[in-house]
Amino acid sequence: MTIDLDTLDLRQLDRLVRAAERRLQVLANRRPPAVVRQALIDLAASYGYSIDAVFGPEAAPATGRKPARKRARVKVAPKYRDPDNRRNTWSGRGRMPRWLAERVRRGHSAADFLIPGLARPTARTDAIGQRSVYKPG
Repeated sequence: MTIDLDTLDLRQLDRLVRAAERRLQVLANRRPPAVVRQALIDLAASYGYSIDAVFGPEAAPATGRKPARKRARVKVAPKYRDPDNRRNTWSGRGRMPRWLAERVRRGHSAADFLIPGLARPTARTDAIGQRSVYKPG
């Protein structure tokens, strides 16, 4: 939220300052959520209940562990390179890039663009650019 202070008159600025001070006071007097959570757990335990019985399983105390993160993708070395523009490379994973698909449509083989000394070809070039509704049988 942005407030253009130049357009406010004296009364509006005064109201804004008082509202900001009230909000600051509320935030300063708040207790941290972990303290409140522990107080609720202790209160429920003093009456013979667990926090799950009172609030349901989603209110269970945090175990202190962070949620599992997804694994970072590993950067894969390129296998194919465009001889005209050396910045155009492809690792052989995922969809074939446009520069290579265009060359394959023109009659080249994807194996022609392999970087020497690296792995064998991974590109399937049998149906590049050919779409059909049915499978020929």
